[in-house]
Amino acid sequence: MTAAPNLPTPFTLEGAQWYSIQTRYRFERKVTAQLQRKGLQTFLPLLEEFHRWSDRRQPVYVPLFSGYTFAYFDLLSAVRMELLHTEGIIGLVGSRGVGVPIPAKQIDDLQRLLSQKVPCALHAFLKVGQKVRIRGGCLDGLEGILEQGGGKNLVISIESIERAVAITIEGYELEMI
Repeated sequence: MTAAPNLPTPFTLEGAQWYSIQTRYRFERKVTAQLQRKGLQTFLPLLEEFHRWSDRRQPVYVPLFSGYTFAYFDLLSAVRMELLHTEGIIGLVGSRGVGVPIPAKQIDDLQRLLSQKVPCALHAFLKVGQKVRIRGGCLDGLEGILEQGGGKNLVISIESIERAVAITIEGYELEMI
C-alpha cells in the first residue's frame, strides 16, 4: 500500500477555477466523494425527485447533469494527472482533455438556485436569446437566458457540457444584460 503523493492544496492556489469532469454512467457521487478525499472542492448538483413505492413515497436525489460533476482546482499537471487517475473519471470536458474553465458565476448561480429549492427542469441547451438578470427576491442577481416563446422561463446554461436548467420566473423583475 503506497501513500498518496503530496499534492498542493488545489483550492488555495491563485489559478484555481471550476472545471467539468465527465464520469462513467452513474459514477457521479463516487467520483465526487473520491475527489473530496483528495482535497478538491467539488460540486455535484442534485435534484430532489419523489419516487413512489407501493408502501411509501420518498425523496430521491439524482444528479442534475447525468455523467458530470464539477471541481475547483488549479490546472497544474500534478493535480490534473492525479484527477485523471481517479476511478470513474472519463476526462475533463474541453479540447484534448485539457479542460475548459467554467465561469464561477455560473456555478454560484446553480448552487444558489438549488439551495433555494426553486422548481427547475432540464432544458435544451440555448446559446441565442436575450441574457437577463433577476432583480429582487430570493434569486436576486441570478443570470441566464430568457427563453423566447410561451411562458417566462429563465435558462441557465453551462456551456462546456452543453447542458441547461430552466426555471419559471413569473413575478420576478428582470433587467437586460
